[in-house]
Amino acid sequence: MTVIREHLSQAIIDAGRFLYGRGWSPATSSNYSARLSNAEVLLTVSGKHKGELGVSDLLAVDMDGRSLEEGKKPSAETLLHTQLYRWRSEVGAVLHTHSVNATVLSRVCLSDSLVFADYELQKAFSGVATHESQVLVPIFDNDQDIERLASRVQPWLDEHPDCVGYLIRGHGLYTWGPQMSDALRQIEAFEFLFECELKMRALQRV
Repeated sequence: MTVIREHLSQAIIDAGRFLYGRGWSPATSSNYSARLSNAEVLLTVSGKHKGELGVSDLLAVDMDGRSLEEGKKPSAETLLHTQLYRWRSEVGAVLHTHSVNATVLSRVCLSDSLVFADYELQKAFSGVATHESQVLVPIFDNDQDIERLASRVQPWLDEHPDCVGYLIRGHGLYTWGPQMSDALRQIEAFEFLFECELKMRALQRV
């Protein structure tokens, strides 16, 4: 194992323990990845408990999502990860989580996007310098055909180069960053904002 792979493996394992501990990656849900090189990505294998990941639960794939390790099966959603690495060369880590707040909010929101505005914590997102701004989060309908889902995500990414994450309806959140720590920071910011949004909507119904 190279030094780079060892470092990235530990970052993914630590992320899994943290996200599972917060209740954002229950059971065998979710998948995480990190860029190994311009041609390879280190990714969680399919069906593993994210709070109990070990080095053997990770595998390298190419940028088309094909496994580079015999006997290991990548996540079904691998193409959604490699898509992001191909989209922007500065993306170094991608996290996909299945929190209650993300799942519920994506279902109760009837539009195809969420808009966060005037929250101080928006500044936790890459490229956002003030609360006097808007963070637009698209919501894509869930689809078991991941290639078809990726084909719907790509035009949005191309048209919104400042995108910091997206939701899949009834499913979960995707976000990313130059390093794993950046992606984790954005997960925490999203979860705070999701909870605020759900509480605001509940209060408005009272």
